[in-house]
Amino acid sequence: MDICFISLGCDKNLVDGEMMVTSLKKAGHNIVYNAEEADIIVVNTCCFIGDAKEESINTLIEMAAYKENGKCRLLVATGCLAQRYHKEIKEELPEVDVIIGTTAYESLAESIKKALGESIQDKDNIVKKHFVVESLGNIDYLPVPYEDREAVTGTGHAYLKIAEGCDKCCTYCIIPSIRGKYRSIPAENLVKQAKNLVTKGISEIILVAQETTLYGKDIYGKKSLPELLYKLSEIEGLKWIRVLYCYPEEITDSLIDAIKNLPKVCHYLDIPVQHGSDRILKLMGRRTDRAQLEGIIEKLRKNIKDIVLRTTIITGFPGETEKDFEELKDFIIKAKFDRLGVFTYSQEEGTPAAKMPGQVPEDVKEARRNEIMEIQQGIAFEKSQSLIGMEMDVIVCGYLPEDEVYICRTYMDAPDVDGYVFIPSGWQLMSGDFIKVKITGSEGYDLVGEVVN
Repeated sequence: MDICFISLGCDKNLVDGEMMVTSLKKAGHNIVYNAEEADIIVVNTCCFIGDAKEESINTLIEMAAYKENGKCRLLVATGCLAQRYHKEIKEELPEVDVIIGTTAYESLAESIKKALGESIQDKDNIVKKHFVVESLGNIDYLPVPYEDREAVTGTGHAYLKIAEGCDKCCTYCIIPSIRGKYRSIPAENLVKQAKNLVTKGISEIILVAQETTLYGKDIYGKKSLPELLYKLSEIEGLKWIRVLYCYPEEITDSLIDAIKNLPKVCHYLDIPVQHGSDRILKLMGRRTDRAQLEGIIEKLRKNIKDIVLRTTIITGFPGETEKDFEELKDFIIKAKFDRLGVFTYSQEEGTPAAKMPGQVPEDVKEARRNEIMEIQQGIAFEKSQSLIGMEMDVIVCGYLPEDEVYICRTYMDAPDVDGYVFIPSGWQLMSGDFIKVKITGSEGYDLVGEVVN
């Protein structure tokens, strides 16, 4: 069967999607990239916040049209939305034929086979019995990741999900209820995955999880991310290792030493802090206060001089006053994060925060978000200007034929969320290549450079 696979949401969901694509190919299916050509369409959904939920629902509705006007026989919903709202999907989206939960992707190929067996053919079209194949599984189960999985990014980098689930239970977050408790993937499997990806042309491995810093504590009895970094660094042909989603309170001296001393590990750390007001941090269920956050930031910068720090902030959390917001702004101004993203608070049913008093109006959330981004823009643009004249190694990500430039990234930039370096094309380059460039200018968050002979 020709299957079109659409993955929405975060990079962790993308890894699940790659596992599903691998399982479908092993079952003899062919992956196509145009929904019009597909016998089966799979939508790997997200529901982390309201916008993601809406995108997932709209995509399912859009793909359902191909059952009427195309060759599509089955529509499959997988991932977070399928796990969380499986009952609602069955009731309100009858076009969906198969529902697969977050830990049940191993059953995808068999569920598709079962659903096809329940179809009947008439002289004009495929007519399904009123039947939905559903496989949700136990959210605390950990599927065994394929060591030979596919990578679909096509840009020289791939994500390596090192753990599933989360035990933190922040008051605004639904992840523990749809992804289960924290479960680390054994290092042997991760190293084999990474080696396989490198043989397929991947030169940058990006470690992801709901929280990477706790890696190994459940299976090895201690936080073992540093040991994993050492093992991955031994892989021949791997150029960069990047670490995302590090909870600040779990950053250890041994992790700092590993980042500092292992040449392949990028001096880049993503540490989501969420706020700068102690009162709001406590309401969020976070494990740090502002003083601790500032201490961690200072320690990182003292020990790794050229480290780049990325973070995320939530504006408009329930009860956030003008005073809380002023404290947040002051924190951002003083911390001077190199990279920063801002989300407006999303009131998610089933979370403690959704029932908290003092829900902030949407227009206030947006105004505060915009104000933070304006502050950060000034910080980021100043940091970009300071790089002019420097020579840096970059990874090639793609090519813009209309502008005749290559798109590249420095170690300071994670894919899809940070900036790029644009260089003129006078060279034959491939995605995943590493070259040295001289930074000649900046355009907002992005840089302009030229190849150094």
